[in-house]
Amino acid sequence: MIAYVEGRLAAVWGNSCLVVTQGGVGYEVALPGHTASSLPGKGEQVSLYTSLAVREDALELYGFATFEERQTFEVLLSISKVGARTALAILGIYGPDDLRRIVLEDDVQALTRVSGIGRKTAEHVFLELKYKLKVDDGPQAAVLVASGKPGSVFSDVLDGLVNLGYSRDACAPLVKKLLLEEPDLDVTGALRAALKNLARGNA
Repeated sequence: MIAYVEGRLAAVWGNSCLVVTQGGVGYEVALPGHTASSLPGKGEQVSLYTSLAVREDALELYGFATFEERQTFEVLLSISKVGARTALAILGIYGPDDLRRIVLEDDVQALTRVSGIGRKTAEHVFLELKYKLKVDDGPQAAVLVASGKPGSVFSDVLDGLVNLGYSRDACAPLVKKLLLEEPDLDVTGALRAALKNLARGNA
């Protein structure tokens, strides 16, 4: 596995580049759009975390500015029906933090903004991400319940409020704010806090 490439930027075309190492070996690397647009000038040093895709007819190397982005690419590749090009397209629009937010907010629609992803595929990718996307310790940890099972504190609390007759659109910002301020809240605690705020007219 080629996991990291460092060297001189020899050429750039589209969303791909050629990196020549100190030993004189050149690697063609495909990149997410935002990484390609932020490359240094030709002849300057560049370093990329990489993932090697092995196909029957080719070996393809994909590069990323951060290790976390590379790992997220690997998660996307583990999703059925998502190939390397689709995973790269997703990361070209959404970084790891953006994908966590999408899971946190149950924003399936966001994935349909990626070229080539329709509603059905977006729903499939979203459900897989709820299982597979890892989160850091901190506010983003509210994305998934501690057990790693599908679902989130955010969506469960929001569903509970909707069942009680409150507007989903009106309550979503309040629930998000509560979970960012107190990421350790469970569903019961977050629902209780949300109801108190709603009673005070803070929605």
